[in-house]
Amino acid sequence: MVRRRVIAALLAGVATVTLAAAPAQAANGTIGQRETVCANDLFVRTQPNGAWMGTLYQGQTFLVEGPRSGGYVYGFAYGHINRRGWVQDGWFC
Repeated sequence: MVRRRVIAALLAGVATVTLAAAPAQAANGTIGQRETVCANDLFVRTQPNGAWMGTLYQGQTFLVEGPRSGGYVYGFAYGHINRRGWVQDGWFC
């Protein structure tokens, strides 16, 4: 009985390490969807590649409203920012 528990605990530990080591798969945002940020941090800007106005962090959300321009997408940044702006596309889960 103790041996089974030890083996189960070891297997659970291996699974946890394997899952934690797997990289997050980032994707482009879908217009009309509230997307979750996969990147460690994602700058919210006044225009594509424009002035910084805040940072979204991994797990925070962004409503993709569109349009897209030069690798950026327009929308609403939730959380502590609570403003519309542009973020680099391709960093959503």
